[in-house]
Amino acid sequence: MTAPLAIDVEGLTKRFGPRTVVDGIALKVPAREVWGFLGPNGSGKTTTIRMLCGLLRPDAGRGTCLGLDIVNEAEAIKLQVGYMTQRFSFYEDLTVEENLSFVARLYGLPKRRRTVEETLERVGLAGRRAQLAGSLSGGWKQRLALAACMMHTPKLLLLDEPTAGVDPQARREFWEQIHALARDGVTVLVSTHYMDEAERCDRIAYIAYGKLLATGTVAEVIAGARLSTWVATGPGRDDVARTLAGVPGIGTAVFGPSLHVSSPDAEALRRAIQPVLGNPRLAWREAAPSLEDVFIHLISGAPRP
Repeated sequence: MTAPLAIDVEGLTKRFGPRTVVDGIALKVPAREVWGFLGPNGSGKTTTIRMLCGLLRPDAGRGTCLGLDIVNEAEAIKLQVGYMTQRFSFYEDLTVEENLSFVARLYGLPKRRRTVEETLERVGLAGRRAQLAGSLSGGWKQRLALAACMMHTPKLLLLDEPTAGVDPQARREFWEQIHALARDGVTVLVSTHYMDEAERCDRIAYIAYGKLLATGTVAEVIAGARLSTWVATGPGRDDVARTLAGVPGIGTAVFGPSLHVSSPDAEALRRAIQPVLGNPRLAWREAAPSLEDVFIHLISGAPRP
């Protein structure tokens, strides 16, 4: 049986003056799945998320979020969606508990004290209830923000780069919470720049310059790019990167001591690297493309506005 769609939009478009920030986006996100929403800075991720949760009215397009019309039922959508903003947006001079109590009042939640207490326990903040929000570390602020957007038991979470600026341990714990919520039936759309986080998602959607370039599982997106990739390791890596920079159809990226060189045209790639294959300072090997190789390829080929 096909799962119902938590998000079902098409032609989603938003303009600010003469600039089109989101251009004809279509997304179909099944309920109970965790989707990664990826793209470079300024690609339109935040604007798309704000249209989905009813904070921005699209200039064109149609669709539903949790079965509600994104244009005509925006206020109802806000009550059923949890939106975690990119920047910490709570009162830094209030305690953790006071912030959650304030949010509970905004939503008009019954049994507010009990709800706040259960929320504090659920996300591990009970021991910090009296701490001022402004004194929390990045990871604990993240927990507070997640707790606040979960208090009204939303069916859909829209998370805008929630792990930016937090340490690896906090990121790992955050994702454990996200998957626990998904097991409880919550749908999650989370924007991120981290490839390891993208690989934790059921499916991903990649956007650049306002256009959706790819969707699917990680394996499907990698396979759909049809890339050939070679990896060079050694002290001559940077020289090769400079030599290949700007060669049409060839993408390069440095990963630690290695240089990845990719192209959808395997023969053109071989011809491009042939002059440097004999360099004794480098060890070359053919490799399966990574998700980051694919994204570099997609962004290099995306039409710029």
